[in-house]
Amino acid sequence: MKKIARKKVLFVCLGNACRSPMAEAIASRDAADVIEASSAGLTPLGHVERMTKQTLENNAYPVDGLDSKPVVPSAFDATDIVINMSGWPRELFFENPAKVEDWRVEDPYGADAALYQRIFEDIRQRVSELATRLRNGNGSEVIPKNIKQKGSKGRRRR
Repeated sequence: MKKIARKKVLFVCLGNACRSPMAEAIASRDAADVIEASSAGLTPLGHVERMTKQTLENNAYPVDGLDSKPVVPSAFDATDIVINMSGWPRELFFENPAKVEDWRVEDPYGADAALYQRIFEDIRQRVSELATRLRNGNGSEVIPKNIKQKGSKGRRRR
């Protein structure tokens, strides 16, 4: 069986405190065969939220090594796929929006454990779908911006 090369995937949200660290942890465990995961924030808070870590731990995902950091040009350049969960249009923040895929994921910052768990499950499903695409050789094709993605209801911005 042909071995699939791992893709470098950068998960980005606003503060790199909730959604993108969750995605990094999930991808690092569930899709390590096809994804080399990292995360960053457009305006990093400087720490990963306690509820993010608690939700990951409650679902048996490791939190070691997760930290809140900015998107730096060298990391963006070295990345194959960028997953934008910031809620902002990719064209505003990324020089090469062609390798950016927008995921509409509600921001759980400041919310209760139930919302964090719901966001965790949403991200885990999306990471699973991305991993399946990569395993099938279709991962570098970014979903066009005009396709409505699930979970597009109102989101809080932080």
